[in-house]
Amino acid sequence: MTNPDPAAVLHLIDAFRHSKTMFTAVKLGIFDLLADAPQTAEALAAELGANPEALERLLHGCVGLGLLEQRGATFCNSDVAAVYLRRSSPQSLAGYILYSNDVLFPMWSHLEDAVRDGSHRWQQTFQSDGPLWDQFFRTQESMRTFVMGMHGFGVIGSPAVARAFDLSEFRTLADLGGATGHLTIAACEAWPHLHGIVFDLEKVIPVAREQVALSEARKRIQCMAGDFFKDALPAADLFALGRILHDWSPANIDRLLKRIFAALPPGGALLIAEKIMEEDKSGPLPAHMQSLNMLVVTEGKERTLGEYESLLRGAGFASVTGVRTGKPIDAMLARKRR
Repeated sequence: MTNPDPAAVLHLIDAFRHSKTMFTAVKLGIFDLLADAPQTAEALAAELGANPEALERLLHGCVGLGLLEQRGATFCNSDVAAVYLRRSSPQSLAGYILYSNDVLFPMWSHLEDAVRDGSHRWQQTFQSDGPLWDQFFRTQESMRTFVMGMHGFGVIGSPAVARAFDLSEFRTLADLGGATGHLTIAACEAWPHLHGIVFDLEKVIPVAREQVALSEARKRIQCMAGDFFKDALPAADLFALGRILHDWSPANIDRLLKRIFAALPPGGALLIAEKIMEEDKSGPLPAHMQSLNMLVVTEGKERTLGEYESLLRGAGFASVTGVRTGKPIDAMLARKRR
């Protein structure tokens, strides 16, 4: 009997090494240093205060991963690194990579305990007992890293979410927990009649204003500080929740959805951006990985369209429609009866 090909197992044994190689290169700022011109390993080591031979190994690893290109004795960014790994790039994923390196990587080392206990790993990893979201915003730097990390993913997925449904009947979109406003920006750019409100915690608003100012729709977007669990919600006929519901327990989701439902006028709606699992939970794989991430980091999980529909109808919504966008995030629209 012939043994099966071990390639899949061997790939997974190496997978974390691949990730950590990229994380380290981003953390050191290598892709930023190579933004303008190729450099040698020795020159980079001098700028970074790193061991030249050790740094050269890291650079060769990045070449192998397709993140750098080698030209004689020099190294330069690949096209994908120039777009997604430079911190100054508008499409940068560096923020989420830094968050993955500094927060997720150590927390995932306790996945076994999370599976045994069914709870997140903040206390075990960082010895912190504060409210869950305080951990993301421990310092101004950690807040900006997390929010800009979400922005990088948002730039990839939010335009597809904004076009997943016909939003021409709505006049004002209020994006609750809107972070940098990437979903509001995408919606207002896609629907020229639409006005937007980015609603998030006060400490996030300056970052949101920075990103909104870069949009051609900036005159139709305002930023408003508030806590969607505690404060009055903005006046709007369309609310949005982007990567919010998967963070919370059913009880907290029910509380939030009922607040939104009460604030909506008849005929209003809620636009939701989440990764939708297959009904039998056979996939997709990114949703499974994100659900494990929610286990380690939050009190939430990823869900099927049927599970979201049950939560939404329980809060009073009359209909729920889901669309797979082909991007890292899917879309749902829940309507309040007229």
